Amino acid sequence: MPIRLLSEKNAKVYFMFLFLLISLCMPISAQDYYVAVNGNDNNPGTADKPFATIQKAQQILRSGSPEKNTTVIIKGGVYYLDEPIIFTSEDSGKPGAVIEYKAYPGEDVIISGGFKVKPEWKLYKNGIYKTKLKTFTGDQLFVNGKQQHLARYPNYDSTAKYFNGYAADAIGKERAANWKNPAGGYIHAMHKALWGGFHYRITGKDADGNIEYEGGWQNNRPLGMHPEIRFVENIFEELDAPGEWYYDSGQQELYYYPAEDVDLKTAVVEGVRLPNIIEFKGTEANPVKYIKLTGITFRHASRTFMETKEPLLRSDWTIFRGGAVLFNGAENCSVENCFIDQVGGNAIFVNNYNRSISIKGCHIYKAGANGIAFVGSPDAVRDPLFAYDAERDFASIDTIPGPKTNDYPANCLVEDCLINEIGRVEKQTAGVEIEMSRNITISHCTIYDVPRAGINIGSGCWGGHVIEYCDVFNTVLETGDHGAFNSWGRDRYWVSKRAQMDSATAARPELVLLDAVEPNVIHDNRFRCDHGWDIDLDDGSSNYHIYNNVCLNGGLKLREGFYRTAENNIMINNSLHTHVWFENSYDVFVRNIVTTSYSTIRVTLWGEEVDYNIFPDSTALAKAQANNTDMHSITASEFYIDPKKGDYRVRNDSEVLSTGFKNFDMDNFGVVSPELKKKAKRVDFPELIVLSEVKDEITEFMGMKVKNLKTLGEVSATGMAEATGVLVLEVPNESELHGYLRPNDVILKFNKRPINNLRDLIEADTAVRLGMKLELTIYRDQKEQEIMTKVK
Repeated sequence: MPIRLLSEKNAKVYFMFLFLLISLCMPISAQDYYVAVNGNDNNPGTADKPFATIQKAQQILRSGSPEKNTTVIIKGGVYYLDEPIIFTSEDSGKPGAVIEYKAYPGEDVIISGGFKVKPEWKLYKNGIYKTKLKTFTGDQLFVNGKQQHLARYPNYDSTAKYFNGYAADAIGKERAANWKNPAGGYIHAMHKALWGGFHYRITGKDADGNIEYEGGWQNNRPLGMHPEIRFVENIFEELDAPGEWYYDSGQQELYYYPAEDVDLKTAVVEGVRLPNIIEFKGTEANPVKYIKLTGITFRHASRTFMETKEPLLRSDWTIFRGGAVLFNGAENCSVENCFIDQVGGNAIFVNNYNRSISIKGCHIYKAGANGIAFVGSPDAVRDPLFAYDAERDFASIDTIPGPKTNDYPANCLVEDCLINEIGRVEKQTAGVEIEMSRNITISHCTIYDVPRAGINIGSGCWGGHVIEYCDVFNTVLETGDHGAFNSWGRDRYWVSKRAQMDSATAARPELVLLDAVEPNVIHDNRFRCDHGWDIDLDDGSSNYHIYNNVCLNGGLKLREGFYRTAENNIMINNSLHTHVWFENSYDVFVRNIVTTSYSTIRVTLWGEEVDYNIFPDSTALAKAQANNTDMHSITASEFYIDPKKGDYRVRNDSEVLSTGFKNFDMDNFGVVSPELKKKAKRVDFPELIVLSEVKDEITEFMGMKVKNLKTLGEVSATGMAEATGVLVLEVPNESELHGYLRPNDVILKFNKRPINNLRDLIEADTAVRLGMKLELTIYRDQKEQEIMTKVK
């Protein structure tokens, strides 16, 4: 019946029925939901009647399919979790309908993997209090939001270089004699070569009183623990300093030695139980999509150092695939403007298959392990190898380029993030770690105060990464042989034998890019490493384009690899370090500014092109040209606009520009959001070394007082035949070389480099890195002597 023939009343009924039918067929329209600590999950989730849990909002959203962006607004407070919040494919949004979990504007929202302790403190003795506590499974305690220290020896020292305190006798028999039952305690030690650290669980004592323990699997090149740099914790008898605590699981009692400023009557005491707080749990076939976390603080994730076992490809790294925020099988998800505070392990871990994950505007502070890690599956790698010395037969090597599955992170972004003081427990870590991943971009990040690298790329699998506009400094603070940026590239073809590599890659050059299929680009960054290299491309790192970077102290190291182009970089107080270059490397080093001579180790072949560079003076240039490089390079000095303020742009009237060098911005490094810029520490700009101004006068070197050997009296007093070398005048106790050198020694060689004068010594020092062996040839007691030490 035509509608126009219906009565007015029937027409209204008809349209109401039609509207109801259409509404039932349509998906749920988007709306905002609210969560509050004083809410109730039986509420409708409105602003006036919020839910009590985030999980309830999840359930409601799963029942429909919003067609518009939907926000779960979380009111201020602490949300303690009994188990991780897990997002699956059922929780997904879609393009134009993103599901966002967001802190209420202006309110602090803390999602905690811990629990609140309600102690009834009683004085035990010597300033130590105790309380009954039945269930305590974690190994972290927070008081008023600040992490406390497990009872340890030696005691916590904020100024100590390693582990905030270490002692050679930490596990000695004499020390252990004071411990009634140390089982359950931990040993933490640096690697013998300072390549990260080791961790062990104490299992008891043997009949002779020696400590028994298990562990040490945290390093893939296990040379043993350092003989001196070690400490123990979680031992009751070591509870003797303010801020320390211990939990006796047998008696179910928590002991705590409060600092003077802690009022136990009002103190908020929290324990930790979960290693992961948020988990995105999908697969390649059924990924979690379009979920955003915004403005939230994540706190109280447990330490995971005893679970760090899985080796990465042919490196000295092992990892634990977990984190306070863990991505597995997610697409187009993000974490934005969040604070990840004092978590015990990795802060954010992007594991195996993930695509287009974004981490923006976040602050990661005092994480126990890595700040952010992108790590794919070794099952996606063709011919994977794990041991450093492992080799493939070149005749049977898989020659298909790239990965064999999609089980790895790709097309991800870290942008405008502040990452500082990570690696508080585990030392083989980085602010951002990338391994078995593709096309990861790190942009406008500020990273500092870290024990090892600020940014690390492991293996060549599979490249395409971009590191840009970052500010990375105060790095390699506790380890050695590393850099502010570090990489390795021990891919399926690589072996450590130079002659074998030269012949194999000459015969089959296609092998080099089977894994490093796309170039990695490092541009417009500022790096400073005072204990390593600013940019350190280690074994086999290949297919890199490095340009427009300011290196403030450690220079650029290019160990053997292929297809590296470094151009238009500025190296303050340092230079290019070339180590063991292969034949036919195709490396290019052009239009760079260096402050000292090149530092070379076993290099006779200089790649595709090394030229048009800028040297500090004719002496440094002549050394380079003796290698048949730099025939069009020039010398120049005093050409920066304002080096004391970090403006290393070249003046317009300088001849430096005649080489083709081009200025680039000096005020575009690091975080950009106003809040993070206020929080971020600023890098110190070094006093510029001018080699031509090195005077023949007493100067300080490695804590000693030294000068050029010059006068006839000095020659006679030392027994030297001629006036050459550097004379040692004083070696104070605090000098790094105390006990090795003494007054009246003459330094003749420094790590095999001839030392004729102070200039030579200062240049040689720029090549010395933390943890490296230091070989000295000195003249003492009428003869040359060899001295070997290690830089700490």
